Amino acid sequence: MTTAKDLFIIAMDPAPEQTVGQGDLSLALAGAELLDLLDAGAITVDGDLVVPGGSPVPDDRLLAGAAAGITRQPPYERIEDWLWRRGRDLAATYQDALEEAGELTRKRSGLLPFGPKEVELTDTPARRRAVARRDEGDPVLASLASAVGLGSEPSDDEPRPGDETVTTVVATVHEAVMELEAVRQRRTIENTAFANVWRGP
Repeated sequence: MTTAKDLFIIAMDPAPEQTVGQGDLSLALAGAELLDLLDAGAITVDGDLVVPGGSPVPDDRLLAGAAAGITRQPPYERIEDWLWRRGRDLAATYQDALEEAGELTRKRSGLLPFGPKEVELTDTPARRRAVARRDEGDPVLASLASAVGLGSEPSDDEPRPGDETVTTVVATVHEAVMELEAVRQRRTIENTAFANVWRGP
């Protein structure tokens, strides 16, 4: 399993009062993929730039897709730019992959047989591993989860003690999610103002 898949699984299994936005989750998944590729040695981070590494890509289809999108020649891509580009609809990509693997199933919502379908996690070893990692307080997973509103930021632990690169990636994820929320709020204000103009005095 990868950090990105673990993050998706725990985001699909939140407390009832916690809902995760698809855009927020997509940005966090892109950050988790960077950390997975970093762990594998497939990339390095130079300041805020994503630089290709010398190690082969892990045997994971989604991570292979992420690695294929890495800019191979200078000027290299900034972490923030990677998050926005790779993160586009990434949550939906993970949902499709987990459904295909049988880790997500669709069920009817409501009483009508033709009602909309919702997805739910199946009880698999992957789900149990992800939940165990969350419950054990894995600092990297907890930091990424907090970016999308699941739990709180670990107070005493760094994302990975002594690893400034991981801290940089996680911090950039938090900044991108906050920027997305600011865009949402701005659009809400603009739409409200537009509606008031049409409504008139």
